[in-house]
Amino acid sequence: MGLRNMANNLQTKVVQLCRNLQDPHHVARFQEICGVRGTFSGISSERRGEHEDLHNGACINHCQGESENCDIYGDEGKSNDGLRQRKNNVTGTRVKEDGCRNGLPNGAALTLGAGETVGSTVSACLSGDSDAAETRDTSLRNPNNGCGGERIPDADADRLNEGSNCSSTTVKPLRKNSLTGDVGQEFLIENKFLYYLFTFGTELGNELFYITFFPFFMWNVDAYVCRRLIVVWVWVMYLGQCTKDVIRWSRPASPPVVKVEMFYNSEYSMPSTHAMSGTAIPFELFLLTYGRWEYPFVLGLVLAFSWCVLVCMSRIYMGMHSILDVIAGFLYSILILVVFQPALEVIDNFNLTCRYAPLIIISLHLGMGLFSFTLDTWSTSRGDTAQILGSGAGIALASHLNHQLGLMPDPPLSQLPLSMPPLSAALVAMSLLRFCLGVVALLVTRAAMKALTIPLVCRFTGIPCDDVRKARQHMEVELPYRYIVYGAVGFNTVYLVPQLFRCLGLS
Repeated sequence: MGLRNMANNLQTKVVQLCRNLQDPHHVARFQEICGVRGTFSGISSERRGEHEDLHNGACINHCQGESENCDIYGDEGKSNDGLRQRKNNVTGTRVKEDGCRNGLPNGAALTLGAGETVGSTVSACLSGDSDAAETRDTSLRNPNNGCGGERIPDADADRLNEGSNCSSTTVKPLRKNSLTGDVGQEFLIENKFLYYLFTFGTELGNELFYITFFPFFMWNVDAYVCRRLIVVWVWVMYLGQCTKDVIRWSRPASPPVVKVEMFYNSEYSMPSTHAMSGTAIPFELFLLTYGRWEYPFVLGLVLAFSWCVLVCMSRIYMGMHSILDVIAGFLYSILILVVFQPALEVIDNFNLTCRYAPLIIISLHLGMGLFSFTLDTWSTSRGDTAQILGSGAGIALASHLNHQLGLMPDPPLSQLPLSMPPLSAALVAMSLLRFCLGVVALLVTRAAMKALTIPLVCRFTGIPCDDVRKARQHMEVELPYRYIVYGAVGFNTVYLVPQLFRCLGLS
């Protein structure tokens, strides 16, 4: 009986800790410490949690099943052709993409007076009622107006705004929401160094980083390390995205959080795949290169740890994840590394030497994509999963072909450890030339395959391709399109581009 009570108490404490770490107010406090402030004023932190959330993720709910009156933008009266969609919902009232939904300041909340409802307030905004709009503006300046709370004088609010504008810069999110097209609202940056630092950190987990880092490392540093690193990266990202679609937790609510980034705001939050990739890539890179390349152990470990911390903290700074999301992503990635590290040698040897490796590679990655597409409704994250799987499959197939043809052989063990070549202008110029030519080849591959694949898949499945964005919301189009296009890009990264370098004397 005593053990059961101890277990129950421990469970209660763990649940309380998790809820505390998930509290968006901790994210807001971290942003405030780092100099990020919403364009609202006079709303105390104690009352932020009492407001009805109408912006930036707080009103993004996810629906399963088919909806006849709701598309991905939340417009009424538009059919979604039977697609299961994510929708925007505010206590039963759908808010249009333009107008008042995006008119509220980033992190601002709408406080309702006596007898008012969210639905009536939104309707007043959408109807263009100037008196209602003026009333709403007064409520924003004095959020407790009509609710019995302390009223903040307009003059004091103006002085607060003027004081903050003297030492801060007003900016907007860099990219609009990938699902709704919402561009986000302005916010104030009081520490530009941290803003640019964490923007760089969050880019270390974005697509632009992947399509530049992996090819550059493959062509200029170590193809052996790169292909094994990509195997780990594919599994980490795949498992992370699938886990998100199973748990289905929303992003931190705004307010109190300021949305510095909007691109992934409509996707699920737990775990943070940025934190997962930001943990897996640097530490797996360290494990693969230490002993193979000559460099100090402490230097490699510090760089890996710094990379990981920067990416993880950047997601909190951006307002995209709670502390719990980031910790879960970090621990989840460590668990995957522990499981995959001993099996990495077996997986790589199988991909290179097994006679049936091409068939198994294609079917395995395709099956994983089909499974992930059944977990949730259409979203850009689902397309990203197919893109990652296609890239991984193409790189594995090209590695198998290179091994069978005797191309790009790994250095013998007698040459290990490898030493860093002396840095020179000629080395830098050659590396940049290879990288630029290779990227051009990959862009041509992507454009050609995209132009061919979408019409062919649409014709084969009988889905109209007049609206490409709408057609890609169908699994029958999205999965083969992403898989084929990025499979070809991955294949050419490892096979075609190195052959081009060899023909041009750049290898």
